[in-house]
Amino acid sequence: MSLSVSGFTLTLPFENMPKQKIKSTTVLAVVHNGEVAIGADGQATMSSYVAKSNVRKIRILQEGKVITGFAGSTADAFTLLERFDEKLNSYGGNMKRAAIELAKDWRMDRYLRRLEAMLIAANKEEVLILSGTGDVIEPDNQIAAIGSGAMYAQSAALALKKHASDLSAEEIVKESLGIAADICIYTNHNIIIEKIA
Repeated sequence: MSLSVSGFTLTLPFENMPKQKIKSTTVLAVVHNGEVAIGADGQATMSSYVAKSNVRKIRILQEGKVITGFAGSTADAFTLLERFDEKLNSYGGNMKRAAIELAKDWRMDRYLRRLEAMLIAANKEEVLILSGTGDVIEPDNQIAAIGSGAMYAQSAALALKKHASDLSAEEIVKESLGIAADICIYTNHNIIIEKIA
């Protein structure tokens, strides 16, 4: 990009600069003892600094029957969330069918293929991960995690689910995200949890 001022031309290297994206988070979903809970921290990171510490990354859809959590570029995540909600409405709230149809669109639509986001969706029976490559993943052990601190939170949730079975899904999510926040620099302790009981 060139800018002319009083006969001088200044070339600005904006087109060569990488885009700064708001990213980095931890989202965790657990199905346990007839309860489903999804939680996320509140940190949004831009480049090497914290841009915001209380972002809400959990959304309730279908009048509370489906809960979603998202990670990735904010605008892309909202686009993915809107498309998923449209599919849920088109298929009568059938979460798995909506996810599969969205994945089909993702693979065929050039715009969707550029979205840098992931989504966890859960209802009373199941939890799914919609990946940035257009995949639909039904994770083992009914525990799903995405984002920078995903492996920390998932490991903690697996251990708690196996060895502390008296905990609720909400308690497992809260403890696991707390552990991830202690370890992952892109995860904070501003945790929001929603559940379906």
